[in-house]
Amino acid sequence: MNIQDLWEKALSNTEIVRPRVHYLQTHASTDLLYIFLAESSVNNGDTVVRKGKITVDKPAIILPPNLPQFDGFDFEDEMKIDKNTLTNFLLVRGVRFPSLKYNNKTSLLDLREGPLRKSIKFYSEKLEKEENTNMGLIVGPEDCWQFSVLIFICSQIAKSAHNDIKRFFENI
Repeated sequence: MNIQDLWEKALSNTEIVRPRVHYLQTHASTDLLYIFLAESSVNNGDTVVRKGKITVDKPAIILPPNLPQFDGFDFEDEMKIDKNTLTNFLLVRGVRFPSLKYNNKTSLLDLREGPLRKSIKFYSEKLEKEENTNMGLIVGPEDCWQFSVLIFICSQIAKSAHNDIKRFFENI
C-alpha cells in the first residue's frame, strides 16, 4: 500500500475513543500517553495493543515554520517513507504541525485475546476506573498505526490551541 492509501485508510478508520483531558504545555515538554488498539491481521478475532508515549518538545534549535521532527514512529522501517517525504506529504494535504519534536516511544506491543470491541470496552472502563485523564485511547488500522497516532496528536494540538492563544495574550 502506498502512503496516500495508508493515510486515507487511517483518516477513515481512526477513532479517538478517549482523548487526553489536559492541554499541551506551551513552554515545557508534554508527554502524550496513549493506548492504540487494532484488529490483528495475523490472529483473526484478536486485538493488537500498542501502548506508548509521545514527548512533544521544543527543538534545541529554531526551525522554520511547519517543519516538525518525528522520531520513533518507524515510518522508514515499516512503511519505507523517509522523513522528508512524510513532511512534504502532510504539507501538500494541508496538515501542519508546529515545528516541534515529536518523539514516540512504544512501551508495550502485545496481543489481547478477543475482538476489538471487547478490548475497547475493557480499556475504556479501566481508564475510567483509574480516573486516568493523561492517557488517550485510539482505535485504528494495524498497518497504519503511525498515522492514527499522528491524528491523535493533531486532535490534542487543536484542542490546546485556544488555551495557547489565551496564555500568549496573558503574557504580553
